[in-house]
Amino acid sequence: MRATAAILMALVLLGAAMGCFPRATPTPGSPTSETPTLPPPTFAAPASPSLNPANQTAGLPSLVDVVETVKPAVAAITVETVGLGFFFQPVPQQGAGSGFIFDPQGYILTNNHVVEGATNIQASLPDGRNFAANLVCQDPGNDLAVLKIEGTELPVLPFADSSSLRVGEWVVAVGNALGLEGGPTVTVGVVGALGRSIQEPGSAVLNNLVQTDAAINPGNSGGPLVNLRGEVVGVNTAIELEERVKPIGIGFAIASDTAREVARQLIARAQRPQPFLGVDAFTVTPAVAFRARLATDLGALVTRVELGSAAERAGLRPGDIVLGFEGQDIATADQLIAAIQARNIGDRVQIELLRGTRRLTVNATLGQAPCIALAG
Repeated sequence: MRATAAILMALVLLGAAMGCFPRATPTPGSPTSETPTLPPPTFAAPASPSLNPANQTAGLPSLVDVVETVKPAVAAITVETVGLGFFFQPVPQQGAGSGFIFDPQGYILTNNHVVEGATNIQASLPDGRNFAANLVCQDPGNDLAVLKIEGTELPVLPFADSSSLRVGEWVVAVGNALGLEGGPTVTVGVVGALGRSIQEPGSAVLNNLVQTDAAINPGNSGGPLVNLRGEVVGVNTAIELEERVKPIGIGFAIASDTAREVARQLIARAQRPQPFLGVDAFTVTPAVAFRARLATDLGALVTRVELGSAAERAGLRPGDIVLGFEGQDIATADQLIAAIQARNIGDRVQIELLRGTRRLTVNATLGQAPCIALAG
């Protein structure tokens, strides 16, 4: 028995030494010390690739600040044009687009397709000011046009060097999207590609375009695409492509390097106004005369008369054949153009023409030619 008791006592002492029995939990304030608490485990952060500090967004201006800087110079452009009704009668029509002031003298850059054929153009700024805008000059080949308003303390947007743009750079599109009231619409995206070329329906091919995923909707046309410094890197162009190839989430802008140079050339061209009669014409040849059963086999056949032009006021009509201009015989359309350009704006000229088989003489006072930069 004594041996058994001795063995039991040895086991108890061994268990206590090994911690196999629960220990009493000290009560608060007990002088008995607790087991030290170990710090929580720490996990190594996943390795991340080193980043170039120049590509960090830290320190870039707030988008809110960029928008507040850009919006005052963005104009909502509304236009009135004349279309043809069901019975081919003239019908007034309205359209909307965007533009931006790029010169303190009031010059506005927009897309040509926004103002093409407009009889009246209005420009409205976010500060509530409304202006009658004059069409300075157009470049259909680059889909750009310059307007001018008369005002004071006009906000202006600077052009950036679009050749320094990089794919992935943040950009902001501002414009009169869908003609909605309440001021310009702002969308944000990145530069998706550079140097794109696309063709507008029934128009010329546009080159050197900036592609972006910033939403560009009808009404945005002519508005600025800006970088995070508030500088114009492109002129937004809303393009209606065929449904089968219509991209989703892709917009295009005419690069600022192209836009700035075209705007400069258009202003310079407008400062050299040309006399204007207001007709489209082509040369009558014996073959044309035979097919159309004309009473002459030479002259300039009028195919269109510009509304409100000197030709319309003088009574010229499509189908008339111009045979003489201020005493000079006219055998070709080129001769008619040269005769007009040799005169001055405001000159009163005598025009001899053939209408059917009847010879007529009319007088016209030459106006000022609209400024249009033609390809080539």
